[in-house]
Amino acid sequence: MKICLIQPAYSTDYEKSDLYFEEQLKLLNQCDESMDMIIMPESCDVPCLAKTRELSYASYEKYNKRLLDEVSKTAKRCHAMIFVNARSLEETGLRNTTYAFDREGNVAGKYFKQHLTPGEVTRTRLDSDYGFEFSEPTVIELEGYRFGFLVCYDCYFYEAFANMARQNLDFVIVCSHQRSDTHLALEIFSQTLAYNSNTYVLRSSVSMDENSDIGGASMVVAPNGEVLVNMKSRVGIETIEIDPDKKYFKPAGFGNPPAAHYEYIEKGRRPWKYRPAGSAIVRHDEIMPYPRTCSHRGFNKVAPENSLAAYGAAVALGAEEIEFDIWYTSDGEVVSIHDPVLDRVSNGTGKIGDYTLAELRELDFGIKKGECFAGMKIPTFEEILKKFSCHCVMNIHLKTAGEKPEYLDKVVSLIRKYDCEKYVYFMTGSDKLLARLQTEYPEIARCCGGGGTDEGRRTIVERAIKYGCKKVQLVKGHFTQEMVDKAHENGIICNVFWSDNEEETEKFLDMGIDVILTNDFNRISQVVAKREKYVTYLS
Repeated sequence: MKICLIQPAYSTDYEKSDLYFEEQLKLLNQCDESMDMIIMPESCDVPCLAKTRELSYASYEKYNKRLLDEVSKTAKRCHAMIFVNARSLEETGLRNTTYAFDREGNVAGKYFKQHLTPGEVTRTRLDSDYGFEFSEPTVIELEGYRFGFLVCYDCYFYEAFANMARQNLDFVIVCSHQRSDTHLALEIFSQTLAYNSNTYVLRSSVSMDENSDIGGASMVVAPNGEVLVNMKSRVGIETIEIDPDKKYFKPAGFGNPPAAHYEYIEKGRRPWKYRPAGSAIVRHDEIMPYPRTCSHRGFNKVAPENSLAAYGAAVALGAEEIEFDIWYTSDGEVVSIHDPVLDRVSNGTGKIGDYTLAELRELDFGIKKGECFAGMKIPTFEEILKKFSCHCVMNIHLKTAGEKPEYLDKVVSLIRKYDCEKYVYFMTGSDKLLARLQTEYPEIARCCGGGGTDEGRRTIVERAIKYGCKKVQLVKGHFTQEMVDKAHENGIICNVFWSDNEEETEKFLDMGIDVILTNDFNRISQVVAKREKYVTYLS
């Protein structure tokens, strides 16, 4: 099978778009009937850098249809399969799309780029919502061969390679730009992909300059990791003959029969050793849409407050956020409970801080909710993270005024341990603690609370601005429309504590409140869900 790679020139000068588009088509016209497969780069309908949404859309309008028509004609003329990346207009907007054309010039399938760059989401505003849903790797079958796909930024997410390998692919098509990596780095990426998936990697990119040692590197890599051809920064086309049925198998450990590399490592895979992943992962705080419902102390209408059962009920019902309080035990462990004392929610008495974790574990934290919860134990902060990390956003109320500095260090280290930095924010009304958080842990979002005083509630927005908070937690009966408007003018999200009433919730949403804390999650979430969603980028 004869493979043809097309590597056109690329410019950051948008004014040269017409010239570079025509040069790209000239390379396509050099293809002939000897070729079985032709690979083109990413964004062929945006031939030069489009820095704004308007320029990106203008390129799509001007070049997209002509590009796809020329690709279709070339596929028929050369009787070749062609893979090209361009925009596609879907029901939800423009998407970064790789098109697979069969030898008759028909579109046989599409692949939508899964990992859009921040610029594609925030600047050119390509549709990306599908990227936050569970999906299997895209596989397109042509002529008995199975094709998988990556586009540019996708190539950096090595964790996806293992799932692609399970699809028993023959080829991985990589339409790319990757304009800032060296030729060596691009070879390493491609070799890793080929070796881990036991496929031929067919990569097409753009040349930044023929004398450059970055970008470009259109190449073909065999399943054993051998680079069969690498165009580096040369502009033009390159062809090579391959045997697509030639795979690579190695001994799968001492005395075992040969197997593909991914088959060998599957036998010892331990997925719980990796970063959180899978169908239960939700968008992180910065890009999760508003308005939201925050389940206060979990869904405590149906289960004991601040318990794993209450948090689990809320998350299972789709809570975007859960709220909980944390305190420290006498031996420095972090536990979840609202009150500083035990009496209201357990069969114990006295202050939390006077007990060790082991002593607290001897108490019953479910019996006061009902017999069916008898024997329930107080949850640790680590247990909450272990169960719900990346499954929701966590509004963590720090009950830490006057505590030892190392205690807060422990909280942050646990958040980092469970890869949850983007899914949490700290809420406190303590100015002292807000200042410390701003200085020591600026990467974790802060929410300014009222602090339990009339003055603190009255000045909450000003205090949030002073301490660089991304959110405020307004208290029902102690805020005005002017305070909400001022917060929004300064890019600050507004929570309200709290509402269990539908009419009251509607009123708060009409005022522009972004997050409703509630004890009655199921009821209030249905009200919030009816409102139009929006995204406020906290960064």
